[in-house]
Amino acid sequence: MIPTVTDIDQTCLKVVRGLAIDAVQKANSGHPGMPMGAAAMAHALWTRHLKHDPSDPKWPDRDRFVLSAGHGSMLLYALLFLTGYELTLEDIKRFRQWGSATPGHPENFVTPGVEMATGPLGQGISTAVGMAIAERYLAARYNRDDHHIVDHRTYVIASDGDLMEGVANEACSLAGHLGLNKLTVLYDDNRITIDGRTDLAYSENVPAKFEAIGWSVLSCDGMDVEAVDACIRAARESADKPTLIVCKTTIGYGSPNKAGTAGVHGSPLGVDEAALTKRALGIPDDQEFWIDDDAIRFYRSALTRGREAHGAWNDAMARYAEAFPDEADAYRKSLTCEPGTDWTADLPVFDADEATRDSSGKVLNAVAGSFPDLLSGSADLTDNVKTRIKGSPEFSKVEPTGRNLALGVREHAMAAAFNGITLHGGTRACGGSFLIFSDYCRPSIRLAALMECPTVFVFSHDSIGLGEDGPTHQPIEQIASLRAVPNLNVMRPADGNETSACWKVALEAKKTPSMIVLTRQKVKLLTPGMVTRHPAEKGAYVVREASGGAPAMILIGTGSELGLAVAAGEALEAQGVATRVVSMPSWFLFEKQSDSYRGSVLPKGVPTVSVEAASTFGWAKYAQAHVGIDHFGASAPADVLFREFGFTVENVVATAQSLLG
Repeated sequence: MIPTVTDIDQTCLKVVRGLAIDAVQKANSGHPGMPMGAAAMAHALWTRHLKHDPSDPKWPDRDRFVLSAGHGSMLLYALLFLTGYELTLEDIKRFRQWGSATPGHPENFVTPGVEMATGPLGQGISTAVGMAIAERYLAARYNRDDHHIVDHRTYVIASDGDLMEGVANEACSLAGHLGLNKLTVLYDDNRITIDGRTDLAYSENVPAKFEAIGWSVLSCDGMDVEAVDACIRAARESADKPTLIVCKTTIGYGSPNKAGTAGVHGSPLGVDEAALTKRALGIPDDQEFWIDDDAIRFYRSALTRGREAHGAWNDAMARYAEAFPDEADAYRKSLTCEPGTDWTADLPVFDADEATRDSSGKVLNAVAGSFPDLLSGSADLTDNVKTRIKGSPEFSKVEPTGRNLALGVREHAMAAAFNGITLHGGTRACGGSFLIFSDYCRPSIRLAALMECPTVFVFSHDSIGLGEDGPTHQPIEQIASLRAVPNLNVMRPADGNETSACWKVALEAKKTPSMIVLTRQKVKLLTPGMVTRHPAEKGAYVVREASGGAPAMILIGTGSELGLAVAAGEALEAQGVATRVVSMPSWFLFEKQSDSYRGSVLPKGVPTVSVEAASTFGWAKYAQAHVGIDHFGASAPADVLFREFGFTVENVVATAQSLLG
């Protein structure tokens, strides 16, 4: 069947496919097949539907486009270049090279117009669900009759691999339940993965599955621009369901010997096959990176359309501000992530012993009024993790202004959706689960750090202190492994006042996600009652100085073990050992401090013991001996576990004494 396209559409498709062929060939690395097969569906979307302004990639009311099949990045780069984003032909020629604006997979912090980093399959479509949630919330909160300042859509191109991933199944189930009708997924159904045909491992009835989880499903010939266009138009009419458009495509379309095979999935075509393919497609085979003048003029019309749409939105905003000045001011503040008041005055100061998860819930609710577009939730553990914003309903079809996200038992989708909400702009997400289940969230947590996305992850039940649920629920290695993630601020506060300080740091962060790790059990109040300059903001500080001021021994405690370190320090002092006790809620923040400050807290040459009910891995950087747990836990009351595993004053003192010799 010959695809139905106009002459200019056909020329544009040649240009897109040719750029993908040549860029991958020159890099000798990449995935040419997906851009070649998906060019028609992307062209239909980008030229006939996508609302965007290439001259201002961050325009708030733009449609969001996510290439979930990130391995096909040359498809996105070609469209960004051709439609007039700040990307040049030279960038296309330097695909996958050092310092290039066209890395192997799309990265939002590198390339203008890229909404998120899409490398791991399933993450793009799942994060896009969060973006659609954010649009729905903001539209419900700020739009008024005849004043629709939030009115955009979220589009995704997803692959077979995306839909196989567990995170995508969770997220799509959530999207169907919430009725996110402004979410449209174009499914590049080419039936090929790296190993070969999908029927090696995948025989699901995808349309039936999506219909069962509450989606509208359409199907078309994905090689036919007009057919894809018609389906997108139909999807825009959906009132209460997200839409999956099943686009039947041919991977590597045009390649005489590799089209429709895994051979064109993750490898260049090769010089000879590239030449044959260009001839088959009608692309000049004597030119690399061929650009047709008519095609680029056609694509660059996006600049004019984008400026016009953006200008119309500016006019609408002006009318909105005149009619609703307070709402307009609040909306503008939400876009800059600036709170509505001097919110730090709302941070609570604590004066009693309590579990840090309880303190965290109090902090969240104390500042929630100053962050009206902060959405909070958890994977079916809201009241355990204390992430409920009181006085607000759950976000739902009928309550789209609800600030509490009920995500069900979907940790994978939860973390990805949180990132989408935060990346969208105007909204920010916080929440989480038990720390042990951070393993389910890890790919999204890592991506948040990579994308410089300041999601606030809140995880409770942080150690063997959760007790009788036993080793399957007791995190041991999680804190150490999460501390290893670059640009992730893992904070384990010791009491309510440190918890308040940690929330302050998290909400002030612009490019760093935070993970606040909390206790189930009650802890002693040990740290200063300060609001704006709590020493915990520096990551580590002296909470109890040695007698005489010059320590012969230093004990470092975190979280619930700070109280143990303080008690052991007092016992050592009673034995004549001048002992300093340091609270270290955040390695990340401590490493940001000056050499002189770090040296003042942990002076070189002073014997140091770390005390933390978790893996000792990594503590060698700060201490020479450790009281920790390098094996799995057990089922018993918390106080029994702490005693049996050596978290006692006697053991900490003995460890310190052995270090002193």
